Amino acid sequence: MARTAEVVRETKETRIRVRIDLDGTGEAKVSTGIGFFDHMLDSFARHGGFDIEVETKGDLHIDMHHTVEDTGIVLGEAVKQALDGFKGVRRFGSAYIPMDETLSRCALDLSNRPYLVWKVAFRTPKVGEMDTELFKEFHHAFAMNAGACVHLETLYGDNSHHIAESGFKALARALRTAVELDPKTHGRAPSTKGSL
Repeated sequence: MARTAEVVRETKETRIRVRIDLDGTGEAKVSTGIGFFDHMLDSFARHGGFDIEVETKGDLHIDMHHTVEDTGIVLGEAVKQALDGFKGVRRFGSAYIPMDETLSRCALDLSNRPYLVWKVAFRTPKVGEMDTELFKEFHHAFAMNAGACVHLETLYGDNSHHIAESGFKALARALRTAVELDPKTHGRAPSTKGSL
């Protein structure tokens, strides 16, 4: 059974289409109008092993906030739809990702009880043209809409590019493990409640 989804969302601020295949090969077609954000989403797809298409048209003449946050919302919704009630998945995933002087850790639970613990600090206000404060907005929007409890922490690091990228890669690798099909679940949601 294909674990795919396509979500389209239009507001006065953004028009977004996201398609995801959880069992892909890491191929990405991404266009948000923000170069560094495109790079992060491409990295997310590659290291998660997901095929994604992201087309975002946002009000960049105002700033990047709506574009980044709303893309997180739609990507999260697409992941949740593709998971179809979290049936048969491992549910939990974690990853440590080093990048030069930086080390980031992500622990993730596909619990349908969304939460974000964010222990990430940037040394600079921007990476390229992108405001570093927007990385938290993306991860929060993604977690809330994917139904994921996400704990993301930079254990140490100096370079803002490395901090952002290791965080995206850690999220991707943790999610890659969590969405894997686990034969021991026999197709059921991995919860004592019987559903998530």
